[in-house]
Amino acid sequence: MDRRRFIRQSSLATAAVVTGVHSPLFAQNSSNLKIGLIGSGWYGMVIAKAALQAGGVEIVAICDVDTTHLKNSATELTTLQGSKPKEFRDYHELLNMPGLDAVLIGTPPHWHALQFIDVCKKGLPIYCEKPLAYDIDEGKAMMEAARKAENIIQIGFQRRQSNAFQKARELIQNGKIGRVRQIGAQIHYNPGNADTTVQDPPSSLDWDAWCGPAPKLPYRPSIGHGSWRLEKEYGNGHLVDWGIHHIDIIRTIMDFDMPESIYATGSLDVMKGRITTPDTLLATMHFKDCPVVWQHRLWGTGELNPQFNNGIFFYGEKGTLFASDDKLILTPTGRDKDQVVMDIDTPDMQEKHLAEFIHAVKAKDKRMVSCKVEDAFRSTASVQLAMIAYETGSEVKWDITRNTISDNDKAKKLSARPYRQGYKRPTY
Repeated sequence: MDRRRFIRQSSLATAAVVTGVHSPLFAQNSSNLKIGLIGSGWYGMVIAKAALQAGGVEIVAICDVDTTHLKNSATELTTLQGSKPKEFRDYHELLNMPGLDAVLIGTPPHWHALQFIDVCKKGLPIYCEKPLAYDIDEGKAMMEAARKAENIIQIGFQRRQSNAFQKARELIQNGKIGRVRQIGAQIHYNPGNADTTVQDPPSSLDWDAWCGPAPKLPYRPSIGHGSWRLEKEYGNGHLVDWGIHHIDIIRTIMDFDMPESIYATGSLDVMKGRITTPDTLLATMHFKDCPVVWQHRLWGTGELNPQFNNGIFFYGEKGTLFASDDKLILTPTGRDKDQVVMDIDTPDMQEKHLAEFIHAVKAKDKRMVSCKVEDAFRSTASVQLAMIAYETGSEVKWDITRNTISDNDKAKKLSARPYRQGYKRPTY
């Protein structure tokens, strides 16, 4: 699935307004959860609208460091739900608003840890976008904060709601392709050209606040709104941003814990000067039962057959299963075997994932969410370890019992980057 298609699917919540038909899902009533949204830009609004589509909520407050985001999002939400949310530029002020029932976090990952932990201190339920954190030690601090707060938490790995991936799990568990010996995952795509010219930020954007605890780089559109994912200091690259979905769903399908060792090689050649993370990457994550091989190319045509540009290959002794968001392709071992193609779409993955969270909060039942913070930590740390292996040019081993990198001091130092002056790293 490309980003444009994802946006189309995640815009279902606006359909009632676009067509002039008012959905009863958006009607206000006294039982609606009062939701605060931290980060009301593109993706923050994706999850806010998905929550409205899921039903049973009202977005009563939004926060963003860009006043244009605030104004535009407040206007759109007012149209969608019939009530105007309060606007804040500082998320601490939003959290002090009385009557909040839950908080959505849709900011870039370098802000997740501080915001998540502050919401935990308020004891409020949290829906937080992936990746869980920017670095490994932040993730550990977030788990500790959640343990103390005992609040309901759902992390935004919405592909756990995919009918196609659920069917893949069923086929594999039922032995359809035999024992899985190797898994391959990839997303090849061309990210396009963003403006890399150093310039003043838009007058509406508080760039210092946007950078927060991360290094404050000179502003350029290529690392700002919507483009930060391939900047090392903010998004940490394609595997951590987008590939993480595949690593998470592989772990879910196969019941994997964490990789025991990781090795990665890659380069930044084709897009050098435009991004700061590898445009070509090959990472092997050795889980207990079988290796997972990730690859991406952010240039060229990707695979010879473009239908395989984005997806997961499960290589079994009796066959190979290719799984993507909306399709499975089963190829049995042996000659003259018919390939089986299964089109299995789930256009409302995002809405289902938010609905799961909303129902859990209303029922006050943690068991109703499918991606708890501990599980999100494992998926997030797996791709962070791969990037550490790439950065150090070394094999990185993970001690699952102690939850730490072992026998590699150079790699271990990258578990926690220094915070910018004025910000204090959370502890665990």
